[in-house]
Amino acid sequence: MGDVRLTVRVDFGAERAFGPGKVRLLEAIGAAGSISRAGRALGMSYRRAWLLVDDMNRSFRAAVVVTKGGGAKGGGAALTTFGRALIEKYRAIEARATAATKPQLDALAGELRGRPRGLRKTVKTSIGPAAR
Repeated sequence: MGDVRLTVRVDFGAERAFGPGKVRLLEAIGAAGSISRAGRALGMSYRRAWLLVDDMNRSFRAAVVVTKGGGAKGGGAALTTFGRALIEKYRAIEARATAATKPQLDALAGELRGRPRGLRKTVKTSIGPAAR
């Protein structure tokens, strides 16, 4: 199947979504113990990472990430039990969806042209909402 992969995003109405970016952020917070270190590891600002965490904490009935204030030894962040379960549920959905669509993904991959010689960088072609 090569580089062809299925990306899963769960939409909760028009205003809320949970997908691969938020899952990667949660995994990075779990590994780093810090929102700022997780954000840096993923190439995003602390503010962006914090806003995503805040959005997740407000979206679900239970907190996904808990934080402790800074100070001389610095602060930190940790996944809650619910946050770890959320990652597991998402990864299970992703694995089942990928397995269920494997024949179609393989067929699509077989229809791709070879990569042009001059093209070295992947060009993202999906269109999202305009930045404000």
